[in-house]
Amino acid sequence: MGDVARARGRSRLAHSGIGVRKIVVLTSSYPRDEQDFSGRFVADAVSRLRARGLHVEVVHPRRPADGGGLVHWLCRRPWRVVPLGLSLLVRLRRAARDADLVHAHWLASAFLARLSDRPFVVTLHGTGSAGALSDLALAGRAPWLVRFLLRPARRVICVSGPLAAAMREIGVERVCWIPNGVVVPKSYRRKNVEPFVLYAGRLSPEKGIAELVEATHGMRLVVAGDGPLRGLVPGATGFLPHVELEQLYERAGVVALPSLREGLPVTLLEAMAHGCPIVATPVGGIPELVEHGRTGLLVPPGDPEALRAAIELLLSDAGLSRRLGRAARSRVQRLCSWERVIEATLEAYGEGDDVPFPGHHPVLLPPAAITASPSAHVGRLVET
Repeated sequence: MGDVARARGRSRLAHSGIGVRKIVVLTSSYPRDEQDFSGRFVADAVSRLRARGLHVEVVHPRRPADGGGLVHWLCRRPWRVVPLGLSLLVRLRRAARDADLVHAHWLASAFLARLSDRPFVVTLHGTGSAGALSDLALAGRAPWLVRFLLRPARRVICVSGPLAAAMREIGVERVCWIPNGVVVPKSYRRKNVEPFVLYAGRLSPEKGIAELVEATHGMRLVVAGDGPLRGLVPGATGFLPHVELEQLYERAGVVALPSLREGLPVTLLEAMAHGCPIVATPVGGIPELVEHGRTGLLVPPGDPEALRAAIELLLSDAGLSRRLGRAARSRVQRLCSWERVIEATLEAYGEGDDVPFPGHHPVLLPPAAITASPSAHVGRLVET
């Protein structure tokens, strides 16, 4: 970034009134290189906060690349939990000596943020890969622990409305919804669409990989990702450089996200930003962006037949695919552009009221709605 852009960022920050100049980002997941998907959304946010004039220092574990997340890695090495935590705490306190604020990502990081001797905010992502240790799972099993960890936080940022509602239900205060951000291409570039199904992301049980493989039997399936279930998809490419993934978005006939548990997947936002027709499941924050029959199709989680029917419908109806894709692009641009997300984040760093994002919660049509006669229900949205 040039000096002029940095000066403009500092000027905007100076007039924001938040009184924050340096922050320390504490995260359990951060990309090691361009092909590493882990925590890429955190890195993207960091770069944009720096562009707004903040001095941002990142503290994260130096974990080896083993095809799994940090929780997966620690579950196989429980003796590393305490040493890792102490190491992170020492690095955090050192980095935070002259910081105005600590921004911790994921619930476990809130414990260390409490010990940083600095004001802090926490972003909860609701990701399902942590299993019983995920934000929502802990909120259900040990709400007292979640309240204890989050009570001193200046703000609790949730990436989806359902996650924010769950936190409020157990008594967590100062909760707001700010979704993940995404770059929306300036132009709609889907001119050479091919009849294949694209999945991009981690290959793990909670992502519905087994159901995806069953549903797309006999179809052309392109999988860009890695993880413990890669054996189910021997043709997977592994994680790709982002420029190559964008090329797949521009050509994919359908993007499928059949997750069983989810927060707000960045690959969903990216696919929508590129105008891709989406088939997804109504879990986590997905229904706030994918409205059945308007910005994509929703199918019940764990239902390969419904998934296949929806994919076949979109592959066979180019007009419908274009309409849903363009509507998806418009919706994600309105809610998840980086400009809006960073503005809301800067507001959350202050000490004012909550930073609300508008949202509603479409209800999934009955399973038979798609499996029996998909086209009869496209364009219809059922809301509460």
